[in-house]
Amino acid sequence: MTDSAFATEYVKTSTLHTTGIIELDRPRALNSLNVDMFGAIDEALEKWASDDRVHRIIIRSTNPKAFCAGGDMKLFREHAVNGDHDFGDYGLAREYDMNELIAHYAKPIVALIDGICMGGGLGISVHGSHRVITEKGWMSMPEMAIGFAPDTGVTYMTQRMAGEYGPSSALAAFIGLTGYRMTPADCLWSGLATDFVRSEDLDSFAEMVISESLDEARERYVDNDAAGTSRVAGMISAIEECFAGDTWADIDAALDAHADTEFVDFVRDLQSNANPASLVATAELYTANRSARDIREALDNEFAVGALLRREPNFLEGVRAVLVDKDRDPHFDPSATDTVDPTPYRGALGIQA
Repeated sequence: MTDSAFATEYVKTSTLHTTGIIELDRPRALNSLNVDMFGAIDEALEKWASDDRVHRIIIRSTNPKAFCAGGDMKLFREHAVNGDHDFGDYGLAREYDMNELIAHYAKPIVALIDGICMGGGLGISVHGSHRVITEKGWMSMPEMAIGFAPDTGVTYMTQRMAGEYGPSSALAAFIGLTGYRMTPADCLWSGLATDFVRSEDLDSFAEMVISESLDEARERYVDNDAAGTSRVAGMISAIEECFAGDTWADIDAALDAHADTEFVDFVRDLQSNANPASLVATAELYTANRSARDIREALDNEFAVGALLRREPNFLEGVRAVLVDKDRDPHFDPSATDTVDPTPYRGALGIQA
């Protein structure tokens, strides 16, 4: 599969002064990323990496509702229904190479998050140097509901992000295992985002980055205090006590035993439509990526676990319930985590029984 002119329909790339600009322009799909879009973004970044005239990159959306709703899982499902899993393998491998490129990029990458940012949207933003969020922005990893697992390097980055709280494997697991929508204040407090700019000022911020400098634009427009108070900060003790386990069985038992029933009910409600196999597999993935040497190893682990899940009927059912029929009523099998065998997922991660 090769890149085609189709990519330019949904990804606009340009340079202005010393700034490379990537605009996501697929509004009807909330900028869900397809294979051609991965190629267009990757091609632009590769070109600008060696271009001394380009000093920084801006990634933004033309859609006021969404930055990026993730990868195009509906398209992967369409192929998987017909037994074609190679398409998903190819597409995600291409996406993960792009995520690795962003993570190692030598020039500042400034993501302007003004609206929905889910799944692969985190993959094209959180690995960059600056993640600018507005009051309209929020971040989530909703993969439990579609029978998949958090990916795009997020299971690695979130265990190493350092906001006000500092790195926390438990907080990372909470984000991935619940699909909780991180508010702008949550994103800043945790380290998912670096800067808060009001939505009405975002265009002016971008213009100042382009015409003057990133530092001057941040000094003029960034006001992290205006993001408000983080709800996650108020739950962090319970998160640490419940989500630090190595396996889903550990986490589940800690939730059952926890004294804060309001917190436990909140978590259980978030996971009410979660695929049990995804919960089990994802807990193993987070544990494996605590000790991953680098993002490449972490992405390979995500690919291995995701490849198994995408070949299970629960992936087809989860995507159907959330993205196709949108009835939010999935019927997963197994229907409970205590009947899910973790052995295949551990094997994919190279964990000995």
